[in-house]
Amino acid sequence: MQLYNTLSAEERAQLIDEAGKDRLTLSFYAYAKIQDPKKFRDDLFIAWNALDALGRIYVAHEGINAQMSVPADQFEAFRDTLEVYDFMKGIRLNVAVDQDNHSFLKLTIKVRNKIVADGLNDASFDVTNKGIHLKAQEFNTMLEDPNTIVVDFRNHYESEVGHFEGAITPDVENFRESLPIINEQLQDFKEDKNLLMYCTGGIRCEKASAYFKHQGFKNVYQLEGGIIEYTRQIKEEGIKSKFIGKNFVFDHRLGERITDDIISQCHQCGKPCDNHTNCANDACHLLFIQCDECKAAMENTCSTECLETIHLPWEEQVALRKGLQVGNKVFRKGKSEALKFKNSGDLSTQTLAKATKAETKDVRQKIKVKKILVGKAEHYYSKSKIAQFLIENTELSVGDKVLISGPTTGEQEITMTEIYANGGPCETAKKGDQITFELPFRVRLSDKLYKILS
Repeated sequence: MQLYNTLSAEERAQLIDEAGKDRLTLSFYAYAKIQDPKKFRDDLFIAWNALDALGRIYVAHEGINAQMSVPADQFEAFRDTLEVYDFMKGIRLNVAVDQDNHSFLKLTIKVRNKIVADGLNDASFDVTNKGIHLKAQEFNTMLEDPNTIVVDFRNHYESEVGHFEGAITPDVENFRESLPIINEQLQDFKEDKNLLMYCTGGIRCEKASAYFKHQGFKNVYQLEGGIIEYTRQIKEEGIKSKFIGKNFVFDHRLGERITDDIISQCHQCGKPCDNHTNCANDACHLLFIQCDECKAAMENTCSTECLETIHLPWEEQVALRKGLQVGNKVFRKGKSEALKFKNSGDLSTQTLAKATKAETKDVRQKIKVKKILVGKAEHYYSKSKIAQFLIENTELSVGDKVLISGPTTGEQEITMTEIYANGGPCETAKKGDQITFELPFRVRLSDKLYKILS
């Protein structure tokens, strides 16, 4: 019985392309008492894997928090898998503003202590005593009330690219940090102010509203369904958006545009930009905002140090990060001295530029190139610029267009002009052959070779 992923992201992307079916990106959450989270997790995996549903899901004794990609033609069947559980009957599914068939490329369901890391002792207050839910028009009306304080319960890298007009945007890296900071800032407004809160899909506000009512706030309100549901409602009802910019999302898209206002800057050059990237240095992976020009010049890295690192031999890169905790366990999201134009905390809704079609392009377009895996890199001869690959799958011939892909190399397309297989020239290399050919760039042992299909 399969309970875990067996395909890589690239292999899954290829299967999605070959299927040629549209998918829906959606999210949902539910607080409930789950006696056996491990069994609940396994049952969900079996049901969703059978539907080719993908995503990142957390389950705990307190409930479920899910962001997913589901085949559009399996949407009702997917909903049926939720209706099996009483606490998810009729649950609201927040469908994404922008659809991308590659928003998620794996099905990952993890058992956690909590579905959102809030640092709260739930036994110390009534988590069911929540704030009043407001729909989009109600939320807009309350925003205009001078007696209202609106608070963004997302992290600094989320609010920087988009937020509601007049919102308090705490300079925090996680939900756990925001609660005591906001509580301290608003001590003088417990009795007479409307506390209006919002987040991406509503889950953080569910717990936060109960927490702040427990702290003595009298008038607590929250945006129903978060920014995602707000956007659906304003489009459906023709309501003016009070949210400015882009909504950060936790999938491969890293954002969906709500308005065409760009209110943030490239962290490296200061140009108006709201596209996030992860540093290509595997010992960093810093999340930051980077424009296309800096992306090209810096090769997807956040600093000259990281740029130099990715050009070291792969073995040296691995040795440098040996014993280190890498990624967001040690490197702060968007917080680095190398970033000259980082803004967080007290943010403005001033429009710096308007998004164009080029700036709203599909961030996963590179995966949509029709291709088939041929093999993997085995060696690189730096002086003569010759790469060696092992053919593991299909044939490769002179004249074929190929794609060489890797975390540092990126996506490089070339046309095969000559091939040497097993030491001699040939027109066609077959499965099992070791091939060498000239390249104008450097490859690494993590790179894979694909044949581009017409």
